[in-house]
Amino acid sequence: MTFPESPPNLIAQNRKPKKMDKAVLTHIENRLGTITLNRPEKRNAMSPELIQAMKSALVNMEHDPAVKVVRIKAEGKAFCAGADLSYLQSMQNYSEEENLQDSENLMELFDLIYNFPKIIIAQVQGHALAGGCGLVTVCDFAFSAPDALFGYTEVRIGFVPALVSVFLQEQIGAAKTQELLLSGDLISAERAASLGLITQVTPAEHLDQVVLDHAAKLITHNSANSMMETKKLLRSLNQKERNQSLKHAAEINAKARAHEDCVKGISSFLSKEKPTW
Repeated sequence: MTFPESPPNLIAQNRKPKKMDKAVLTHIENRLGTITLNRPEKRNAMSPELIQAMKSALVNMEHDPAVKVVRIKAEGKAFCAGADLSYLQSMQNYSEEENLQDSENLMELFDLIYNFPKIIIAQVQGHALAGGCGLVTVCDFAFSAPDALFGYTEVRIGFVPALVSVFLQEQIGAAKTQELLLSGDLISAERAASLGLITQVTPAEHLDQVVLDHAAKLITHNSANSMMETKKLLRSLNQKERNQSLKHAAEINAKARAHEDCVKGISSFLSKEKPTW
């Protein structure tokens, strides 16, 4: 693996991991910025604190000239189990306006990653479910260990996979999106790769090195401006419709939280019981 030499006029690029928040760690080395989800005891579930910390880390790396490519990885066995269900349960007494604000918070994270001016690579060492699978969906590249499972499981707990539907349909098409979102089925990493959801499956013991090598190739051989402009061009296609769809999806997301099916589904999940639909 070969990285380009660090520009002499930049601050030293080998930095110790920085703890921005208990839920997120950051590290910058050889022009690769790494954001690590750090809630292994919660399977890296997406709490408001984690979402905000990720947004802050991304904004910092966007404006840091020492970062050319960003990697998102996770501690523990799971990449991300989706929304923090105990938090969602607490929000079921919130007003529709408060639920909408929270939904828009996740929408902003997904949109920030999808339209980020630098390349973002997901390193998926374990299961990516629901919102966690959505997180993988909006990255530019995704490399996965063979044992990782993927799935948009929201319908199994009475929720609606609204936000991710906008990005997923654009990425893999309407028919496959419908299949995944309506079934709520878990799929293997191999199937995820065949659908175009992820880039490549690689042995777990080589995953870190494969991602570092891919990042090094982009950093060494590609113009940062050219990658940025190419990504900007691709994202400009159907941008108006996408933004309108995301706004509508955020509204649906907020309303779904207050529905009796969602209340029942989350309560059953937290009680380790199977809901009767």
